[in-house]
Amino acid sequence: MALDEKLLEILVCPICKGELEYDRHNNELICSVHKLAFSVEDDIPVMLPELARKMEKDK
Repeated sequence: MALDEKLLEILVCPICKGELEYDRHNNELICSVHKLAFSVEDDIPVMLPELARKMEKDK
């Protein structure tokens, strides 16, 4: 089951309050500003920065 579209519209990065992109393939919410990927477990976004996966910075 995918995340509800209305939920996706209101979720923001917990650090910068910026938009998040939903990566359906990896089931993560991506903050491009902080290069963090927040996991979605059992259709519930885990929005704790300390549990987010750090993504590689652009070179």
